Amino acid sequence: MAAAMAPSSSTSLCLIWFFFITILHLFTSMWAKYDTYIVHMDLSAMPKAFSDHHNWYASALSSVRHYPQISTTATTHSMDIIYTYSNVMHGFSASLSLSELESVRNLPGFVSSYRDLPVRVDTTRAPQFLNLNSNYGAWPTSNYGKDVIIGVVDTGVWPESKSYCDEGLGEIPSRWKGECMEGTEFNSSMCNKKLIGAKFFNKGLISSMPNITITMNSTRDSDGHGTHTSSTAAGSFVGGVSYFGYANGTAKGMAPMARVAMYKALWEEGAFSSDIIAAIDQAIADGVDVISLSLGIDGIPLYEDPVAIATFAAMEKGVFVATSAGNEGPWFGTLHNGIPWALTVSAGTIDRDFNGVVTLSNGVTIFGSSLYSLNSSLSKAPLMFMYTCNSTKDLKEVGYKIVVCVDTDDSVGGQVDNVNNGNVAGGLFISNSSLIDFFLESSFPAVFINPKDGQSILNYMKMSSDPRASLQFQKTRLGRRRNKPAPRVADYSSRGPSHSCPSVLKPDIMAPGTLVLAAWPKTTVALDTGSRLLYSDYNLLSGTSMSCPQMAGIGALLKGVHPEWSAAAIRSALMTTADTLDNSNSFIKDIGDNYQPASPLAMGSGHVNPNKAMDPGLIYDTSAEDYVNLLCSMNFTSKQIQTITRRSSASYNCSKNPSLDINYPSFIAFFNVNDSSSDTKMVKEFKRTVTNVGNGASTYIAKLTPMDGIQVTVTPETLVFKEKYEKQSFKVSLEGPKMMKQVVAHCSLSWVEVGGKYVVRSPIVATRLSSVPVVSKN
Repeated sequence: MAAAMAPSSSTSLCLIWFFFITILHLFTSMWAKYDTYIVHMDLSAMPKAFSDHHNWYASALSSVRHYPQISTTATTHSMDIIYTYSNVMHGFSASLSLSELESVRNLPGFVSSYRDLPVRVDTTRAPQFLNLNSNYGAWPTSNYGKDVIIGVVDTGVWPESKSYCDEGLGEIPSRWKGECMEGTEFNSSMCNKKLIGAKFFNKGLISSMPNITITMNSTRDSDGHGTHTSSTAAGSFVGGVSYFGYANGTAKGMAPMARVAMYKALWEEGAFSSDIIAAIDQAIADGVDVISLSLGIDGIPLYEDPVAIATFAAMEKGVFVATSAGNEGPWFGTLHNGIPWALTVSAGTIDRDFNGVVTLSNGVTIFGSSLYSLNSSLSKAPLMFMYTCNSTKDLKEVGYKIVVCVDTDDSVGGQVDNVNNGNVAGGLFISNSSLIDFFLESSFPAVFINPKDGQSILNYMKMSSDPRASLQFQKTRLGRRRNKPAPRVADYSSRGPSHSCPSVLKPDIMAPGTLVLAAWPKTTVALDTGSRLLYSDYNLLSGTSMSCPQMAGIGALLKGVHPEWSAAAIRSALMTTADTLDNSNSFIKDIGDNYQPASPLAMGSGHVNPNKAMDPGLIYDTSAEDYVNLLCSMNFTSKQIQTITRRSSASYNCSKNPSLDINYPSFIAFFNVNDSSSDTKMVKEFKRTVTNVGNGASTYIAKLTPMDGIQVTVTPETLVFKEKYEKQSFKVSLEGPKMMKQVVAHCSLSWVEVGGKYVVRSPIVATRLSSVPVVSKN
């Protein structure tokens, strides 16, 4: 009997082979490369046996896994779901090997997948500069944004800041469904009637970097960016603040009576798309009215862009979303977040100067730019002319003198470094560089002076046998000055066209972004002087990260006045009432274009005017179906469209109304066809529909400014409205050469109310820049 039970040689070989294959798979699993992927699923394909989509996703994932995974650490990747998404998309994120990803792609209901990508952050006087005041306009009309809820996806919040004081606020709106999540150095009692929600999201970060140590595993902000942006959008009134003596006054956000909910998804250790999507998904579920996103990803198509995907769902829910354009200017085509259904914000300057004062021994006083923060001054120190200041060796021999440097080739940054290493008493830098703002926070006494005033100093030094000067700091000047009007487009602000959707003119609008004062964590360094670390409750930062929350706050004001308006209607009101003239009544200039009049590819429709936006006269509204038709016209596949919209191909017809021309309050036409055909002219046509939100019957006349090299016409030239909310349509035609000579030309169309107060303005751009949208590299 024992002989009968002995396995045959073939059976033994099978067992050995099975054991070998099992071991092989175990070691393959152990050493396989894992990445986090975001997976979109078709919810309509969920079998009825599953009670909810999370269980379906979990079951589907387990089905593609046939062998156990050997882990070398407790945090090594597994098939567990990282996030299940319910609002912004239908799907999940998980850590997968390439073979597992391929199996997932064969699952019933699979729509699309893409790798979890890193996300980049786009890193007070502004309310007064925007003419926000308590006497008239947006603030009193909206009751300062009372009870509008602004969700901010960022690096967290410093809840102890006075900018989150809830004095004077009523009970939290009953529609609010969010929570105050506890974590490291953060408990639920830190939320109040101002800061009504706080949650953090880092599962995607941990999955992508499994050995990482999170230094502040909570919504508490140890970076500062999130505290700054959220208080910019909706900070309470706080008097007596400054940045080391600069910008003295009362800090306040754009919507000081609005509520704040912080969703921390940006970490000092990194940031990933899966966490961003989870944060926006939660914000929508919690019931926010506005979302501020000072972040973005470059060079990806809409169907792989987490911001584009998540904000489409927000738009459908009526949530107004403001996004930052990026800080890669001044070159064309550097903009990110060129998303048709979100507001894309560029950055500009305001009418405030931070000064160092140079007093020559002959009594002449010259104001220059400076943010030198130590409480010190220089009195009658000798001046030494060092021309380009390009030799640290020579500077070290100067001793206790103020050196004078001339920037001849935009090398002021190198000059600052050399002077700092030269251990001199101070430095005067004569420069016209557009980058000076980045060097104002010097570690030694430094003043940056324009060439005209610099020449006065040089002339004085030539005439004096013992030239000396005194320096004073911590001076702030406000208001218009002949040689420095405001606003101007910031040099760093990213420019359009949008690579993800070229047919929609981006950016949309400009808001203050340079040296914005807002709240800051008490324990986070505000300035490193090289010899000392300085801390402040308020900080000055620059970037489209700062202009974005300005627009989120102003969007909240409009939400307070017009709660029934769609996100597109709010965007339209902001864009068509924006200013194109600065405070000297000249066209707004572009610092990055040698101070030439700014193109809409740099500033969008212009500089935001909140008071005018409350009552725009006409609006360009846009529906979700319009955006679907746009996606159809971009030749996206049905799966790619479903990735963005969550709609299966059965719910729309791409052959019916595909159009790159959506009802947008701006126009962009591409004249970049390079062929040898006899027909050298081409015509671009646009159709628009406007809704009368003014006071009843009204008549509007079209006013076109000329465009160099392009013939622009509008038909009809008159729009007559018999009642409020009536709609009227018109067409705009641009005729020009197939290949323009200029890189960019622009003009504007204004609908001017007859005998009334409304001027509804839209920018028109013609360009020979590329009109080909970016596609997936996968």
